[in-house]
Amino acid sequence: MPNVIITTVRFALAVVAVAITSIGSATAADPSGYLPGGRTHRLLRGDFPPGTLGQARLTGRGPVAGYLQPVAISGPEGTQFALPLGAGFAPASPRMAAGMLIGAVYRFQISAIPGSPGAELFPTIEIIDRTYPPPGLAIRFPIEVVLDQEDFDAALSGQLVTRVIYLEDPQTATPLVQTPETNRPLEIDEFEDPLEVADRLGRPVAIVRIGSVAPPSSPALLPQFYFGYPVWAPIVYPETVNAQSEPAIQP
Repeated sequence: MPNVIITTVRFALAVVAVAITSIGSATAADPSGYLPGGRTHRLLRGDFPPGTLGQARLTGRGPVAGYLQPVAISGPEGTQFALPLGAGFAPASPRMAAGMLIGAVYRFQISAIPGSPGAELFPTIEIIDRTYPPPGLAIRFPIEVVLDQEDFDAALSGQLVTRVIYLEDPQTATPLVQTPETNRPLEIDEFEDPLEVADRLGRPVAIVRIGSVAPPSSPALLPQFYFGYPVWAPIVYPETVNAQSEPAIQP
């Protein structure tokens, strides 16, 4: 069975890059046939408002409505990530993992940013499709989102960074295992739509948008800022992974 390759198209004003990360052995194909060849949503663009693309996916075929797609987000050493919980945030961690609904937009917190003491960022991740790993192995092969220092520096300087995460076509992907450590960017033209670029190379599954926006001071505006607090399920990975150690979704 082919490797699942997660590729990121990063757009930051005049900077667009592609980075590839393997998340293990699973199938990148969409059995619903909604996105054959990854070329069926030319009417949608990467600059659409958050939530538009995910909601469009829910109108298609396949088991996506109500599905909690495992997602893991990490970054440079020392960086902390957290999802909103109640009136605050869940405990921060260097690798935030959770099951997220297809079509939903989640705003999360980035803190302890290297080189920027006290600075915080509040990006969004929009889940626009799901993966199809072997039965029972979804948690072992999440959508792996690896952010880097360049993303943070651009956002803190007032730029908007957009990462489109997609599965490479297993028929044309380079047959080499990729990891977050071997993640390497590939620049593309600033005038290209990152969603269209990702769509040509595979099947988009998530979009991360990182800007300098901060939570509003008025509590009444917080539900809008956090896109209605969509449901998510935390995934706990053991610190030491062995044959008997398995990740688990917490109730």
